[in-house]
Amino acid sequence: MSGVRSIAGQVFAVQVLLVGLLIAAATTALVLQARSDSKQEAVNRSTAVARTVATSPDVVAAMGAKAPTAGLQPRAEQVRQQAHLDFVVIADTKGIRYTHPRPEYIGKRLVADFRPVVKGKVVTESVQGPLGREVQATVPVVGDDGTVVGVVCAGVTAADVAGRVEGRLPLVLGSAAGALALATGGTALVGGRLRRQTRGLGPAQMTRMYEHHDAVLHSVREGVLIVDGHGRLVLANDEAVRLLDLPPDAEGRPVTGLGLEPRIAGLLASGRCVTDEVHLAGDRLLAVNQRPTRGDGGVSGSVATLRDSTELRALSGKAEVAERRLRLLYEAGAQIGTTLDVVRTAEELARFAVPRFADFATVDLVDPVLRGDEPGDGAMRRTATRGIRAGHPLWRVGKMITYTGEAPPARGFGAGRPVLEADLRAYGGWQEQDPEQAAKIVGYGIHSMLTVPLRARDVTLGLATFWRSEQSEPFDEDDVALTEELAARAAVAIDNARRYTREHAMAVTLQRSLLPQGLPEQDALDVAHRYQPARSGVGGDWFDVIPLPGARVALVVGDVVGHGLHAAATMGRLRTAVHNFSALDLPPGELLAHLDELVSRFDQDQAAAGGDAPGIGGATCLYAVYDPATGRCAVAGAGHPGPAVVLPDGTVTFPDVPLAPPLGLGGELIESAELELPEGSRLALFTDGLLRDRGRDVDEGLGVLRATLAGLPEGTVEDTCQAVFQAMSSPHPGDDIALLVARTRRLDPGHVAEWELPGDPAAVARVRNEAARQLAAWGLEEFAFTTELILSELMTNAIRYGTAPRRVRLLRARTLVCEVADGSSTSPHLRRAATTDEGGRGLFLVAQYAQRWGTRYTPNGKIIWAEQPLTGPVAPLGGIEGDDLLDQWDDLPD
Repeated sequence: MSGVRSIAGQVFAVQVLLVGLLIAAATTALVLQARSDSKQEAVNRSTAVARTVATSPDVVAAMGAKAPTAGLQPRAEQVRQQAHLDFVVIADTKGIRYTHPRPEYIGKRLVADFRPVVKGKVVTESVQGPLGREVQATVPVVGDDGTVVGVVCAGVTAADVAGRVEGRLPLVLGSAAGALALATGGTALVGGRLRRQTRGLGPAQMTRMYEHHDAVLHSVREGVLIVDGHGRLVLANDEAVRLLDLPPDAEGRPVTGLGLEPRIAGLLASGRCVTDEVHLAGDRLLAVNQRPTRGDGGVSGSVATLRDSTELRALSGKAEVAERRLRLLYEAGAQIGTTLDVVRTAEELARFAVPRFADFATVDLVDPVLRGDEPGDGAMRRTATRGIRAGHPLWRVGKMITYTGEAPPARGFGAGRPVLEADLRAYGGWQEQDPEQAAKIVGYGIHSMLTVPLRARDVTLGLATFWRSEQSEPFDEDDVALTEELAARAAVAIDNARRYTREHAMAVTLQRSLLPQGLPEQDALDVAHRYQPARSGVGGDWFDVIPLPGARVALVVGDVVGHGLHAAATMGRLRTAVHNFSALDLPPGELLAHLDELVSRFDQDQAAAGGDAPGIGGATCLYAVYDPATGRCAVAGAGHPGPAVVLPDGTVTFPDVPLAPPLGLGGELIESAELELPEGSRLALFTDGLLRDRGRDVDEGLGVLRATLAGLPEGTVEDTCQAVFQAMSSPHPGDDIALLVARTRRLDPGHVAEWELPGDPAAVARVRNEAARQLAAWGLEEFAFTTELILSELMTNAIRYGTAPRRVRLLRARTLVCEVADGSSTSPHLRRAATTDEGGRGLFLVAQYAQRWGTRYTPNGKIIWAEQPLTGPVAPLGGIEGDDLLDQWDDLPD
């Protein structure tokens, strides 16, 4: 071992020697244990075999025979071979053998202590027998009468036991060799690690290196600290003890418990890398450098150096002030202007200033700014007030203020620059605005004021005034620069909110002007509606109620993609288009198909013009037509949620309306659905803003709507509309909400009269007379003349130009409706006949006497209709008398 020079080598040699001795001792113990276990196993197995043979009935019977050997020898050999023993011997009570593996020993005395066995005991022993050293067990053979009639001796030789142990010896030695190799490898790894840690140095070299390290560490004029990974101080040189004023027992204690400044203690405990970071320790300013103690960046600890930089105190103070201001401005950017609301932005400015650098803060804005208008030079309104305590004498929110004279706000607003009144207790002209309030302010303890104009885009929007009370230092010029920057950022946010307010107000005004100002009079439905613009800007949601011929009513809701003025204007275009298409009396599916084609054409024209405004494509619409005469409602939708139906018994359903893409994406057929609505059913049409409000998705919104409608008691449609709106909308929705609720009514069957119209012209007079009698029954005799005139012309045209089936119907509703249906799809056209024409004046006269007339197509043909107001008969035009008009049908029989 003397040749091993390094500490690592010495440790390695000692460890290998110790491991070898331990393995040798363990191997010896294992061999001895194996011998003992093998011998015990042989005894146990011999005893069990001997007992089995001794208790065998065949053995007892054979021992009583004249020639016991003949019966027992084969039996004993068979058992010996099966039990893998060296001998199984059966003898009489005198020890004379009846059996033996070697026949020459049969008849000779048994080598065993069999006398106790004859008395009924079992003897196990090791003897020198015919086969050598033997390990054997001897048991008695008991006859039927309970007496011992013989003995059975079974066992193995000592050589056999030793062979079993030797068979296990390679495994034991192999395991020992493996353990030695593993231990040697581990020792080698430990030695290698130790060599790396000591860099291969010997004891003398290690001692010399420690002495040099200690001398250098305590002689340098720079503090050195070593901290372990758990934040405990491992080492501190003399300079570090002096600079940090460390206690004598500092080493080994956590750095956070040494009474250091919190910042420097936190830095030392964190172990993070820093370079020349300045920290205050008592009256010293220290520049700290810190690095991990491991080259691979591990977490085993860190080493820090401290350099006294007290001369940089003044510079550090200025840096801290600059850092504080930058931090304040950064926080202001994140906390001021979070919404596009003028008042909330002013409140955020006041809330941010107090108590960070002011004890009280007030914000005054020019009054037009609050409405979104351009600011003027008029009075300002107190918009926000914030203080560290209540009960202050500053003017409250909402007060109108006109600053005059030498008041700092007046000077600041006029000049567009900050005005500082460092000491309010000294007379400086600021008291002239309101001497009484000025006295209250000073008496309350407020002693310093700084007024900063809120300017954005070369326009002054208002003033922000900051106040300090007795517990704070007065404002100085450094504060002026800070508040000026802060006010500039807040002013931009306020101006953005002002512009948004103006655009939002314009969009709301336009939107509401384009929505129905009132609901038309009609007899088919009781209708209520609600509309709420989005919080972030008015969108294009809209609704409409359109009376149709035949006492029918159309209900419409739609949604235009986007927000703002463009969406509102687009909504107006779509609403006008739906009104125009409804005048054609088209089925819902056809009307939406025409609207889809129109939207596509709008987008194509806009794309061709090169405009940058968004297109209309993607707008949605739901169109429903209710007929009170039949109780049927036809519904079609283009990308829009279907209606909700509440039956008279309270059951809520969402009927399946055929799906179609939104408007402008067309090309697909838009189909209608037919609904049977009992009288008193409620129909709810809505835009998706109602479903998605409050963070819900569409499916969740439908579930809430179903539960809301199902839980409403019977009431007016206005009650239903209000209850749904309150349950499902929020005060500041993220999207527009339009809701239309209608309760169905049915026409009195007694107010409907129908007749079949044969193809014979003679039938005209008969139907005309029956219609006159029906009008008399309704008490409408004064309308008989014009009604007969209208029906005569319409029936004559149906007979001459139409096809079967032909029907005539009179409806008494808000107006008197005459309808003539036939199976032809050809529509008559109004024209002005020449003076020489014999005919062609009928429809012209119908148009003069009817309030409205037109044609609507059905799946089986068409219906020509005409309406007359029931407020009074229509006077003939141009002095034409009724007899002159009826002369046109002289060819028809009465």
